[in-house]
Amino acid sequence: MIPEIKTILYATDLSKNAVHAFSYAATLANRFGASINIMHVIEELSHSANIHVAQIMGADKWKALQDENVQKVRDEINRRLDAFCEMMTAKLTDCPFIVTDIFVEHGEPVERILHLSEKTRSDLIVMGTHGQGLVADAMLGSTARRVVRRSALPVLTIRLPG
Repeated sequence: MIPEIKTILYATDLSKNAVHAFSYAATLANRFGASINIMHVIEELSHSANIHVAQIMGADKWKALQDENVQKVRDEINRRLDAFCEMMTAKLTDCPFIVTDIFVEHGEPVERILHLSEKTRSDLIVMGTHGQGLVADAMLGSTARRVVRRSALPVLTIRLPG
């Protein structure tokens, strides 16, 4: 049986590696006629740190700041999508892939990525990865490594060249 790729979940931490990985997600989406869901997870503070910050700032002001941060991330993702499409239209007549939705969530990245991959019925997860220090060639970034280990779906991890 040949697997179909109709929905791709592209998980981004907005790093240079993640930007590079997006070109792979877009190429695969174009090749297979798939749509892309984009996801960024904002890691939460611990419960006690959240309570302390809310007490210091005031709960309403802290909530407003968190909401503002989510909007900033959405705006940055849209800006990067526009820039990518401008680059693509220099080579093609239109941007050849469909972004279905952009998800910005708070929580633990691995849990949120796996949950959204199930919720959106994704066929593939694409994400950038970082190798750190002396073991850079031997290991994936910790988030990517944990997603690969725990996902029931295929996960395509992309390292920045060089």
